[in-house]
Amino acid sequence: MTDKLPETLEQKLDRLIEAVSRLSPREPAATDLTVADCFVWSAERSLLEPVPHVNRVEIELIRGIDRVRDILIDNTRRFADGLSANNALLWGARGMGKSSLVKAAHATINRDRAEGEAPLKLIEIHREDIDTLPRLMSILKVAPFRFILFCDDLSFDHDDTSYKSLKAALEGGVEGRPTNVIFYATSNRRHLLPRDMIENERSTAINPAEAVEEKVSLSDRFGLWLGFHKCSQDDYLAMIDGYVRHYGLEVDPEELRRDALEWATTRGSRSGRVAWQFTQDLAGRLGKRLD
Repeated sequence: MTDKLPETLEQKLDRLIEAVSRLSPREPAATDLTVADCFVWSAERSLLEPVPHVNRVEIELIRGIDRVRDILIDNTRRFADGLSANNALLWGARGMGKSSLVKAAHATINRDRAEGEAPLKLIEIHREDIDTLPRLMSILKVAPFRFILFCDDLSFDHDDTSYKSLKAALEGGVEGRPTNVIFYATSNRRHLLPRDMIENERSTAINPAEAVEEKVSLSDRFGLWLGFHKCSQDDYLAMIDGYVRHYGLEVDPEELRRDALEWATTRGSRSGRVAWQFTQDLAGRLGKRLD
C-alpha cells in the first residue's frame, strides 16, 4: 500500500470525521445571568435558559395565606441581604398558591432592592432533573449573584432514588449547599414520599426505624415547613373580590357572590386556583382581558 491514500478515500475519511464531530456533544455556552432575573435549568444542555416574562401574580393578590406569605418573604429577604436563611418546603392543599407565592416573593424582593444592589435570581429545576443538581450547583456557586433554586410539585415515587441527590445537594455533601443558593420546593406531600412507600419500608426492612428515618429525613433538610390548607368560603370570596377590584371588573356584588359560590360548588372545592379560574371566566363574559 502506498504512503498516500487515493484522493477519493481521503475525501471519504474527511467527510466521516466531520460527521462524527457534528454528533459529538459540544461544550455548553456560558449563560449570561444579567439578561434576566429568572431562568429554567435545561439539564440536557447544561444550560440556564432565560425567562423574559415570568408567569406570576402580584403579591397583593395572594389572599388567605397571610402568615406563610410573611414568613417566606422575610426568609427570602434575609437571604437576598446575605444573612442566614432556610430552605423552604411549601406543602399542602392543591391550588392554594404555593408556587405563586414563591414567584411573587421573588418579584417582591427584587422590587424592593435598592438601586445598585444585585437582583435576586430565580432558577426553576424540573422534578425529573433533580439528579443533575450537583452539576447545576457547580455552575451557580461561582456566579456573582444569589439564587433561589425552585422545584414545583416535588415528590418521589417507589423505586425512585434521586431523592438522595437532593439530600446531598441541600446539606449532606462534603461542600454543603453553596452560600449563594437557597432551595424552595412545593409539594402536596409533607414528607415528599407516598405514605404507602414509608409504610412498606417499615414493614419489610430489617431495621424498620432506620429505613423510615432515611426516607423522612429528606424533609428535615428544609428548615421551613409552610403548610397550605383548604380555604374557607370567606377567604375564597375575598380572593375573588381582590381580583375583581384589581382588574376593574364591574359586576353587581350579590351577583358576583352567587356566581362565585356556584362556580366553587361545580368544581367541588374552594382554592386560590378556583378563584382565579372563576375570575378569568367572569372577565371573558364581561368582554375584558386580564393583562
